[in-house]
Amino acid sequence: MARIKRSAMRVAKSLEAHRLVATVFGAMLYILAATGTLSVFNHELQRWEQPNVPEMTSIAPEAAERAALSVLESEEVPTTHLYVNFPQEDLPRTVITTDTQAFFAAPDGTIAGPEKFPWTQFLLDLHYYLHLPQTLGLTVVGALGAMLIALSFSGLLAHPRIFRDAFTFRRGAGRLTTIDLHNRLGVWTLPFHFSNALTGSILGLASVLALAIAAVGFDGDTGAVFDPVFGAEPEPIEGQAGTASIAEPLAFMAREFPELDVTYFILHDPGTAGQHSSVIAEHSDRLIFGDYYNFTSGGEYQGNVGISDGTIGQQVTGAVYNVHFGNWGGLPVKLAYLGFGLGLCVIIASGLSIYFSKRVANGRPAQRLAGAWQGVVWGTPAMLAVTLGLSFLGLEGARLVIAFWLGLAMLIFLSGLAGSSRAKKAVQALTALALLSALFAYSLRYGSAVLSDAGLGVSTVAMLLVVALVTAVIRSSGKVGHRKSGQAEWVGQPAE
Repeated sequence: MARIKRSAMRVAKSLEAHRLVATVFGAMLYILAATGTLSVFNHELQRWEQPNVPEMTSIAPEAAERAALSVLESEEVPTTHLYVNFPQEDLPRTVITTDTQAFFAAPDGTIAGPEKFPWTQFLLDLHYYLHLPQTLGLTVVGALGAMLIALSFSGLLAHPRIFRDAFTFRRGAGRLTTIDLHNRLGVWTLPFHFSNALTGSILGLASVLALAIAAVGFDGDTGAVFDPVFGAEPEPIEGQAGTASIAEPLAFMAREFPELDVTYFILHDPGTAGQHSSVIAEHSDRLIFGDYYNFTSGGEYQGNVGISDGTIGQQVTGAVYNVHFGNWGGLPVKLAYLGFGLGLCVIIASGLSIYFSKRVANGRPAQRLAGAWQGVVWGTPAMLAVTLGLSFLGLEGARLVIAFWLGLAMLIFLSGLAGSSRAKKAVQALTALALLSALFAYSLRYGSAVLSDAGLGVSTVAMLLVVALVTAVIRSSGKVGHRKSGQAEWVGQPAE
């Protein structure tokens, strides 16, 4: 009897902790889940935003060098780093980047125009930093990852019949259907959400942890914390020199490591006496993002850092980014991450809906809060669609950030006044209209390029989303009318 009582108390405490964390952090976790799901396809989105630039599967070392030197010559202030981003399967373009600018390169090494993807950058900054200052944003996002881990385990502890109910799903049962959906998705997708939350926490809190470790053991030198993993840069040497060879290290990699896929070339301190270069190369059979292969200014090979064959700590650290963003298995893995990401969005959205519907059942309705929650759930994709359209009208950077947060705050406020049923339908309609407007603006800007390999895929998916949203609004209107005629509608119902 005592054991049963202790078990019941454990379940009650776990459920209370689960409810508390979800209520306090639910909105931010939902925004991170939604933007993270889209961020898996950031290469496809970058490509879509500029569909009319040269594409290629590879570029010759001499052509890459020619393009890089052209960009260096255009620099008004000497750059500290020059990057060559090589064509990849999901982003078949060559990009030359410095501290201040980025340009596409044509296959022959000529410059083909500036790189610019304001909306995708806005999306990535939202997911990485929540548009906060970088260090603060990473810390907040890392802490939210830890909260997601806490939610996952408190949810498991609050579910004593996890194995018995593993395949239970009651269709058409209102709140019970939503509860089953929430629990089943939460249990079956737990390995993904745990690994994603853990890797997100590591990425987000790495800077803060490095500061703490450096303060305790390295006299505040954060470089001493990261150098054993990613390698240390040599001390800068004053004085000018001719630009180091770019083609020679690339030719060496093609000759000596033909099995590796070179993704980046980095020239450190170009044009100085201390310049040196690194090549980042992917290992197709590994989860790591790649390894650094270092060269002197004269093109002499100095060895690799060890992310591919060094200590276990180095190899695990090198895999964190790819595991978090699904950059390790091509399109099938990305589609799997899409499914899991949408599942997490449903888990978070349904969790708070269950809470509000329980309040209704207990005679303590919170109609405005329930409506405001629908404003978060549907207002987030709505404002992402709105900002997408605004980006084609010329808005970028801080103006997109302001538009998103002000618009989302307004939708949350208005949804709280309208109630959950009306809010959901209205904001779904707004999302469809915004997406359709964005596609129209996109087609006006790029014309026939919309039908290119770069433009067609994302445009087709966006159009299918418009159709799905319009269908949902029409069906929801019919159901609401039916419930009203039968006097059976109640505000806060999660499954509408």
